[in-house]
Amino acid sequence: MRHLVSGRKLNRTASHRRAMLSNLAISILDKERVTTTLAKAKEVRGVVERLITYGKKGDLHGIRLAARRINDKTVLKKLFDDIAPSYKDREGGYTRIIKINDRKGDNAAMSIIELVGRGSPDPVRKNKKKGKAKQQPKTESSAPTEAASEKSSTAE
Repeated sequence: MRHLVSGRKLNRTASHRRAMLSNLAISILDKERVTTTLAKAKEVRGVVERLITYGKKGDLHGIRLAARRINDKTVLKKLFDDIAPSYKDREGGYTRIIKINDRKGDNAAMSIIELVGRGSPDPVRKNKKKGKAKQQPKTESSAPTEAASEKSSTAE
């Protein structure tokens, strides 16, 4: 039974899992939107939320705690100077997970994880129709001349 067992193993060793979640968190903070599997997105959500909370505190201890996970100085600076201050009035819930279509090769459940209020407003949704809409033939050249002739006939 799985009573009180928290977290996912993601079929990796502990060190590989820790490194993968750190790298994924760095990518989310850097790009503000990442496409990954649903299980990884659910697992990294807590890491990113905790890092943003450290950034909101802004003290030396918070910087050192965040630097344990973020080994890229530019992303660490972006977290404390740009991302965290934009969430000063929000008490958690800094990320959003959007389910998208399954991956083609192995049918894995895929999702987009993004920072709330910072990503692009129109994500690719699941079950959205694919393909191009049929375009009607363009008749722009004849339309202005007909409209101009109608205006001149009504003016007389």
